[in-house]
Amino acid sequence: QMQLVESGGGLVQAGGSLRLSCATSSSAFSIYGIGWFRQAPGKAREFVASISWGSAIKDYTDSVQGRFTISRDNAANAAYLQMNSLKPEDTAVYYCAATERDPGRQGSLYDYWGQGTQVTVSS
Repeated sequence: QMQLVESGGGLVQAGGSLRLSCATSSSAFSIYGIGWFRQAPGKAREFVASISWGSAIKDYTDSVQGRFTISRDNAANAAYLQMNSLKPEDTAVYYCAATERDPGRQGSLYDYWGQGTQVTVSS
């Protein structure tokens, strides 16, 4: 079992920045692909970004490309989502997830999920 804990959410004005963290105590973290997803009120969960176990492969949904950056520190058992130039439409609960497979855009690929952290962007 892997427990994931997100942090770093909050309230920010449009144009601002936040850095989300996803941490675990599991020593197996370094072999897992990591994905970030978000779910806005009344909407389906959507893929945001993913990173392979060695950070060689990163993927972003079009709406965050150029504004968000995914990274990881395997020595610290943590992954991050740096979010810049935030927009009101980025408001959602953000979740990190881990997979033993190659990370992808489908939530069904992921084995473990965190509880989420709220990001609210005011206009």
